[in-house]
Amino acid sequence: MKKEQILRELNFKAVRSSGAGGQHVNKVSSKVELSFSLDSSLGLSMEEKQRISKKLGTRLTKNQVLILQCDEARSQHKNKEIVIKRFFQLLKKALEIPKNRKTTKPSKSSIEKRLKAKKIDASKKVNRKKPSLD
Repeated sequence: MKKEQILRELNFKAVRSSGAGGQHVNKVSSKVELSFSLDSSLGLSMEEKQRISKKLGTRLTKNQVLILQCDEARSQHKNKEIVIKRFFQLLKKALEIPKNRKTTKPSKSSIEKRLKAKKIDASKKVNRKKPSLD
């Protein structure tokens, strides 16, 4: 993953933010919308693109475009920084290769301990029953 190359491929759009804010919110476009086309990216290898499309499939559009929005801050520049940070965290998480789980067997002592505990619990339950009148 070439971070500088990907940064150049990002498209930004400033939109008017919704919510409270009075007259200011009606005049200023502080919400930032980031879009990234996965197919046309030159900063990612084919394997990375496939891994991202598999992991982030639900967040991609039909044209393989990832769209993120941020309207947390009142400043457009701050929102742009936040959305870029989120984007790279998302990519990093999508590109992580999970460790293969090694199957293990329980030790003999742990098996014996478990069976012993089961017998103790069973005997407690037997002792709770009413004695028979035979």
